[in-house]
This record gives sequence, structure tokens and C-alpha cells, in this order.
Amino acid sequence: MSYTFPDKAAADILDYTVDWSRYLDGATLSTVTWYCEDADGVKQNFDTPTTIVNGLQHVSNSNNTESATIQLSLGTAGTTYTLYCAVTTSTGNATESKIKLDVN
Repeated sequence: MSYTFPDKAAADILDYTVDWSRYLDGATLSTVTWYCEDADGVKQNFDTPTTIVNGLQHVSNSNNTESATIQLSLGTAGTTYTLYCAVTTSTGNATESKIKLDVN
């Protein structure tokens, strides 16, 4: 699945959430891992707070049984970032969501 997060300014520190509830069918989230494409379009692990990929900073992340949230800071104005939220469920299913984020 693919999403677009609301735009952010480079100076903003904002939370962004992916709600997985409609896909879980009674299961729960077991693991969540975040990734961000670098300037060359290569998917980089973005799961550790303070990680910076192509100018975008991962500040923190959290999840509950149905949703995953990442807090982001910085970023380069005029850049569209591609993030991925990869999850594994309590039933062993695994999938990821591709998310676009424009920094202005």
C-alpha cells in the first residue's frame, strides 16, 4: 500500500502515523521497522532515533497493536522523501507501506 503524509517544513518536528487496523483482521503488530530512501533511491534503515538520511532526521518512533508512529525533524526544502513502514503481525504476516513526504 502507498500513502502520502502531510507536508512538513524543515523546521517542524512532527509525528506521522500509519494505521494498520483495517488490514490486521484480528492480528496485532509484533514488529515495526522504518526505512528511508537516500538521495540515490537506496532504501536505508531509518529505525534508530537520531538517524539522518538525506537530511531528514528520525527523532523517535512508537507503536501499539494497530498503528506505528514516527517523529521526524529537519529535511531539505523542496525534497520529496520516500519512507517505508515495514510490519510483522502476530500471525506472522509481513508487509510494508510506502509513504511520500514533501518538505517545503
